[in-house]
Amino acid sequence: MPTALIIGASRGIGREFARQYKAAGWRVIATARKSEDLAELTAHGCEALPLDVNNLNDCAGLAWRLDDEKIDFAILNAGVFGSRTNGLQSPQQEEFDQVMHTNVLAAMRILPLVLPMVENASGKLAVLSSRMGSIALRENNVAWLYRASKAALNSVLKDASLSTQKATCIAFHPGWVQTDMGGAGAEISVDVSVAGMREVIANSSRAQNGQFLNYDGSPLAW
Repeated sequence: MPTALIIGASRGIGREFARQYKAAGWRVIATARKSEDLAELTAHGCEALPLDVNNLNDCAGLAWRLDDEKIDFAILNAGVFGSRTNGLQSPQQEEFDQVMHTNVLAAMRILPLVLPMVENASGKLAVLSSRMGSIALRENNVAWLYRASKAALNSVLKDASLSTQKATCIAFHPGWVQTDMGGAGAEISVDVSVAGMREVIANSSRAQNGQFLNYDGSPLAW
């Protein structure tokens, strides 16, 4: 039975990843911060683990709990948006720290811990990025703190892809998805987004290592 690790599965895209992989017969290890979310994941048959990605001890504890696991697919889904600014509005220090710590520092802590487990299975490792992090495709400066964090996350993923000869590392844009972050007026539903990314993952090989892909598999410029 293949194993999926979903980091940040309390809601939205992460929870849908857990649901779809479980429905497909996979063993699913899923993390969340709150006890009620952990209980819900357990009720759906997942192995639920507590994790606050901004807590260094939690990250170390995750590595200890999963020591020597073989992970066929892992995705770092946890992330925050911050303020929807327009123009060059300087962020407050507290908000900057929250967004950059959650979206970038957490990845720099967790990916080195998880990548060896994915390599054990010659598996796939993904981060949930955003088209808003692309510099080449940028057309406006709305939410520039979030954009900066996702551009940095893409850099982290690229470096991870250069650190492995066994795993396939991919940065995903999930599309404009109907979640709390994307809003009810977004283009696609969460199940369509996740199903698309799952298909890309299933069909990917080392040829896709280090790529930035849309949820349908089409390549995106950095």
